[in-house]
Amino acid sequence: MAITAAMVKELRERTGAGMMDCKKALAETDGDMQKAIDYLREKGIAKAEKKAGRIAAEGAVTAYLAADAKVGAIVEINCETDFAAGNEQFRELSAKVAKHIAETNPADLDALNASQLDGKDVASLITEATATIGEKISLRRFARYESAGRVATYIHMGGKIGILVELSGGDEQLGKDIAMQIAAAAPIAIDRSGVTADDIEHEKEVLRKQALEEGKPEKIIEKMVEGRINKFYEEVCLLEQKFVKDPEQKVSAVLGGVEVKAFTRFQLGEGIEKKQEDFAAEVAAQMQ
Repeated sequence: MAITAAMVKELRERTGAGMMDCKKALAETDGDMQKAIDYLREKGIAKAEKKAGRIAAEGAVTAYLAADAKVGAIVEINCETDFAAGNEQFRELSAKVAKHIAETNPADLDALNASQLDGKDVASLITEATATIGEKISLRRFARYESAGRVATYIHMGGKIGILVELSGGDEQLGKDIAMQIAAAAPIAIDRSGVTADDIEHEKEVLRKQALEEGKPEKIIEKMVEGRINKFYEEVCLLEQKFVKDPEQKVSAVLGGVEVKAFTRFQLGEGIEKKQEDFAAEVAAQMQ
């Protein structure tokens, strides 16, 4: 498989490894991005990849929080360009849909699209926005929490990352701090019980190969892996992470007696492969 500059760039962004190391890793793994990440980690060249990977679609993640902080929602709506994402109509539509989700509690995307907003179903409003703005607009996903305690939201970089978190209590500042923590540190679970067996086994396999590359005796590798897996938990479990505003404390200490009931972290475009445009070819096609 041909290794492109775009592939090397993506691998560098996801691992922090050098360009030549990334190129070699892709060549060794026939261009398989996940295998290339594992290859670099096994060689001790890269740290664990950032879960979100490359941002590959435009649009915005938008939040709504009720005045009493008991209900909140976030929604990701995609478009084709940054320019459209900054369009006032796009922003107004996103805010309106986020509030609508919080107030009506749709069961899923189909129910949301079929629900009535301003006398029309939401799907029709999205279609109208597509026609008016001149780009394809798509409603991708949403989350909604309702709590006897407190709901908090946080939007980072104008809609690139959106957080929704439910706490058993606490004040507005605590809610904001925990939401910002989730935005910055990207945990995958609240605590160890939320980490899947597949995630753990995958991490252990990478750590085993890493230890072998370091020349460690096989008889002590399993013990080393068990020790290093604790570091993995500290990176991916919210309660075990270092608090970004004060790394001397863990998040569990900042929370005190307040529980994190649930959280959702949307990073704009994660998992969507963006079409790579050949500008010269596009211009030539238009001229013809």
